[in-house]
Amino acid sequence: MVEILFYILSTITLGSAVLTLLSKNPIHSALWLVVSFFSIAGHYILLNSQFLGMVHIMVYSGAIMILMLFTIMLMNLNISHEISKPFITKVVATIAFCLVGLLLLSITMRGAQTYELQYATHGQDFQSVQVLGKVLLNEYVMPFEMVAVLLLLSMIGAVLISKKDKTDKEA
Repeated sequence: MVEILFYILSTITLGSAVLTLLSKNPIHSALWLVVSFFSIAGHYILLNSQFLGMVHIMVYSGAIMILMLFTIMLMNLNISHEISKPFITKVVATIAFCLVGLLLLSITMRGAQTYELQYATHGQDFQSVQVLGKVLLNEYVMPFEMVAVLLLLSMIGAVLISKKDKTDKEA
């Protein structure tokens, strides 16, 4: 039963992620991302981590998606009013994206270790916030920091996208 639920949630997650990328309307894209976030929270719940699942729903599906929708609506993204960027800008952006991706991948692979899963009871409740915080900030500090850098880069990108061109106002 759990395996069937896993495959259903995985299909929903991958399908909504693809629809997020392929949607022409930014609002529809954001709504598909909400569906993807809910299905990822379902994966957490399947892994018996109800706390992470509920926090994921509250933080990502709630707060962050509301902020993204407000940003999309305030920026008034419309394809017909979009100014085409020069080709060199697109090439530089693609190269920068690939370099950051390779950097993150190389950092991840350098610190990658193989683990053997051994299920043993340690007497600790891994659902508690204290144990979860220790695990996140001791064993998984590198991915935690990489997510922080990724969020910083996305904020910088959002500011650059929302910046108006001076040539548009002169015309």
